[in-house]
Amino acid sequence: MQWLHGASMPELLTLSRAARLVGVPRGTLQKRIKDGELPTFEGMVKASDLLKVFPKTRLEDNAVLERLAHLRESAYARRIRERILPDPEVLATRVLELGRELSWTRAQFSHYRNILDALEMRFGELERTGGGVQVAAASLKKWLHDQRDAVIAEKEVTARLMAQVCVLRLMAAHVQVLPSNREFFVEGNDTILDAALHAGLSLDYGCSNGNCGLCKARVVSGQVKKVRHHDYTLSEAEKARGYTLLCSNTAVTDLVVEASEAGKPTDIPLQTVSARVQRIDRLSGNAMLRLQLLMPRSNRLRFLAGQSATLEVGGASEELPIASCPCDERHLEFHLRASDATPLTEYAFGQLKTNDLVMVEGPSGDFILREESPRPLVFLAGGTGFAPIKSLVEHAMALEVAETINLYWFASEAGGGHYLRNLCRAWSDALDNFHFTALAADGNYAAALQSIAASHGRLVEFDFYVAGPADFTEASGRFLREHGISPEQLNTQMVA
Repeated sequence: MQWLHGASMPELLTLSRAARLVGVPRGTLQKRIKDGELPTFEGMVKASDLLKVFPKTRLEDNAVLERLAHLRESAYARRIRERILPDPEVLATRVLELGRELSWTRAQFSHYRNILDALEMRFGELERTGGGVQVAAASLKKWLHDQRDAVIAEKEVTARLMAQVCVLRLMAAHVQVLPSNREFFVEGNDTILDAALHAGLSLDYGCSNGNCGLCKARVVSGQVKKVRHHDYTLSEAEKARGYTLLCSNTAVTDLVVEASEAGKPTDIPLQTVSARVQRIDRLSGNAMLRLQLLMPRSNRLRFLAGQSATLEVGGASEELPIASCPCDERHLEFHLRASDATPLTEYAFGQLKTNDLVMVEGPSGDFILREESPRPLVFLAGGTGFAPIKSLVEHAMALEVAETINLYWFASEAGGGHYLRNLCRAWSDALDNFHFTALAADGNYAAALQSIAASHGRLVEFDFYVAGPADFTEASGRFLREHGISPEQLNTQMVA
């Protein structure tokens, strides 16, 4: 059965799909694999092995979907979106494909059952021959019975798991991107590009509106369907080779695509975007302002999590860290502190209002996540250094690759305090592998850093991301280097 890109066993699942079924990040499964607890077969896992490692998996409810919804609506602070079914044609195609696989499975089951029956008859004949052959045949016959009984004992729970796999396959198509081997799911009527961005991937694109062709990619296997109009015209040669526009098509079946991805800041060009003020939140007794901008669908800002952008409005301009994740669709978020008293801050606190136009130029900076690293993550934020840290944390959540995520936020009441403490608590509620600690920023960080080091054991086993004022980043960086953290494991960003 071709469940997933050549897999010959119906029990084989990709790590992404297996993680969804048991409600854990992919990083958790990767750790179990590294520790030898979960066997893999060409990068996939068997359903029966998955149930042995996670025996308390709740297969009778929608636990996974509930956790994802909580994460998106509460932890990400995204707009609430209705989860919808794929369109009827896509759904019918997926049902037909599952029906074909079911027929194939039944035929295979019947074939193997006939083989078992024939073996049992042969063992019976050998038992009647007497001598040493009789003993060997009886032993093999008992082994065969034991194996069959073991399969029958676990088939009910495995069947329920595979039934849930079928539901997931109806609701969402699995996409693998080459050559990076990144994975994500396309849900509802999302385009392939939108789904990839939601999942934290940095696929190449330009207008995202079907005009420029920059999101062009080759479909290696699977079926797509056009769901949005596009003016860009693919050549006949490109069509023959399987090229399609990711911004205008959705996945009908599971896909393998060849697509370009941005992996470093130099992969993304400088852009200028005209955005509207969507929302202004005054936090910590008016000490902080959270500015949320909405970009036009046809001209979104491409950036990597942790980067910055320059805002220009009311004759004032300033470079600020982007506090939102690239996965957050067309939304950009920035955090401004009243006490900074810059021209932009004063204008934002005094005159800026909803629907005003703001010019955004960027991205800039190299404070980005090392996505290829297998190490757990520790984030240290000082004051408004929380803004780029927030972007990185949300990106890590979207990727679902981190084994654990630890966030330590140092803040003082004079500097706005922990102005989004409830958001951090929502992350903790949504994810078992996320841990948040709020700490006071008193200028003397040595004791707190020593306590953090003591709680994590071997610091060299972690990646560290530090953002905040100069004294904080310098003290934290110096402490971590003294404890053996290499430059590859440490990334710092000064935020005034």
